Amino acid sequence: MNNILSRMARIYGVLRRPHRVYVVPLFLAVLFGLLRTVVAFWMALDHLFFPRLKRTRANRPIVLVGNPRTGTTFLQRFLSDEGFGSGMELFLMLYPSLVLQRILRPVLPLLEKLSPAKFHSTAAHETSLGSVETDDVGMLFRYLDGFFLYGFFLSFEQEDPYPLFDPRVRDTSARDFAWLDKLWRRSLVLHKADRNVAKLFSLAVRLPQFQQRFPEAQILYMARDPLAVIPSSMSLVTGVLDRAFGFWSQPEAIRKRWLERMYRAFIMLLERFHEEWQSGAIDRSRVFIVRYDRMMLDFETVMQEMCAFLGHEMTPKLRATVQKRADKQRKYESEHKYDLEQFGLNEQQIRDDCKFFYDAFLPPWQPESAARPAVAAAAAG
Repeated sequence: MNNILSRMARIYGVLRRPHRVYVVPLFLAVLFGLLRTVVAFWMALDHLFFPRLKRTRANRPIVLVGNPRTGTTFLQRFLSDEGFGSGMELFLMLYPSLVLQRILRPVLPLLEKLSPAKFHSTAAHETSLGSVETDDVGMLFRYLDGFFLYGFFLSFEQEDPYPLFDPRVRDTSARDFAWLDKLWRRSLVLHKADRNVAKLFSLAVRLPQFQQRFPEAQILYMARDPLAVIPSSMSLVTGVLDRAFGFWSQPEAIRKRWLERMYRAFIMLLERFHEEWQSGAIDRSRVFIVRYDRMMLDFETVMQEMCAFLGHEMTPKLRATVQKRADKQRKYESEHKYDLEQFGLNEQQIRDDCKFFYDAFLPPWQPESAARPAVAAAAAG
């Protein structure tokens, strides 16, 4: 796991055994090596053609942290669209060189046909090469490492390799944050922005390290009911795996082992953040907790508080946009459907395993819009 060739060999082992894919991965390995070489060459030329890059600093990012399916994609794209900062498109993470991007942009529709984004269900997660996406993908494209590597590939191995992705066992923070800095500075130059709006679910297990590397970063931690988050996440990942490799046609033993591992991994993301939050390892003054239920039912108040936290002006134009979006949020119904039993789960199991998270971040809450009539009635009485 300490070098990219060993990780490529392990990926091939998974593709060859459980998924019975033999030849295509060899061509993809050559393509990946070629892409890395080409990207490195053009990134070296970026400083020549974009002198602003040398002066640009990505030291004040707004970073969304939280498990997948907690509303991170919506909020990242909303903040990016409304001028809080620049989010990174999948295209930028795959081809990080600013010069190379200009060369390839005319053929983007053709590259879209080869994009891994095509395996996503639009009902679960709509994406494309031109979509703002999670920055964790940048580490996968660069190093073939991280939680995406575990979830989509190495979690199928006979022996569970999860400890190798635990920062307490193998910490790749210095490597990953250095690469993120390069990507973020290029994103700022490309979008002519002064702040990044990033999304990194992997920071849930290493937020103290990140805060030390980026002391001016502001964190938006997304908290949603695990009863919705965990099965929705498993549905999203199995959907991709099924389109790519026929996950649901795998032997039951393989499916059961994978589902159990992913369930533990999703809970671990919650546990580690909770532990470091409670212990004081996380600087709470730089973290704003965003409850999913509040964001959906009382978006106006959440955005007012968030603007104050981020030091971003709530202009009349932004207020009108927020109000329009809030009305839409309250009527929203997801088209993404899933069944707990399909993943070997039940409601009580999730509630028991995640009690610590409910107690700390999801205490009973009532929307202000629902509370106001009660207050008025009490006053009248």
